[in-house]
Amino acid sequence: MQQLASRLALSMLSLTLAASAQAATTVTGQITSTLTLTSSCLVNGATGASNLNFGTLNFGTATSLFTQVGIQLQASGGGAVAIQCSAGTTPTVTVQGGLHDGQSAGGSRALADGAGNFVPYDLYTDAGLNNLLSNTGVINLATSTGAAQTINLWGKAVGKAGLPAGTYTDTISVQLSF
Repeated sequence: MQQLASRLALSMLSLTLAASAQAATTVTGQITSTLTLTSSCLVNGATGASNLNFGTLNFGTATSLFTQVGIQLQASGGGAVAIQCSAGTTPTVTVQGGLHDGQSAGGSRALADGAGNFVPYDLYTDAGLNNLLSNTGVINLATSTGAAQTINLWGKAVGKAGLPAGTYTDTISVQLSF
C-alpha cells in the first residue's frame, strides 16, 4: 500500500512539475523599427516644393527723377535669406528670369507699372554692386552641415527720363536644387 501511495505521490509531483514547466515557457522575438529620411531644405524657415518666399527687393519710394537706388534682398522676417538643407547636400540657388526681363535699356531686368513703363534694374552678389548676377545666375552654397546658410543679393534700379509716377513691380523665379 505504501508503494501505491508513493507512486501516486510521485505521479502527482510529476503532473505538478509538468504544469509549472508549461506555465514558465518563454518565447523571444524582436520589433523592427525603421525611419526613412529624405534630403530637404528650408527657405527662411519654410518648407515646400513650390511658391516659397525667397525674399523681397523693396527699392522703397523715390521721385520719378531718381538716378539710382540700391537695396539688399530681405527675408520675410528681415535680414539675409536663409537656406537650411540636410547635412551632406550641396545646395545651389538659380535666380532665373523675371516677368519683364529685357524690357528697358539700362538693366537686364525691369520693374513694370502695368501701363507699358519700365524701370531697369539688375541683381548683384556683392554690396558694392560690382558682381552682376545674370538672369540665370547660379549661387553655389557650401556642402551643408545642417546649419542655415545665407544668400546675400543686392538690387540696383536705375532711373531714366520720362518715367511717370506709379508703383513698379516684377517677380523673379528662383530654383533651389540640392
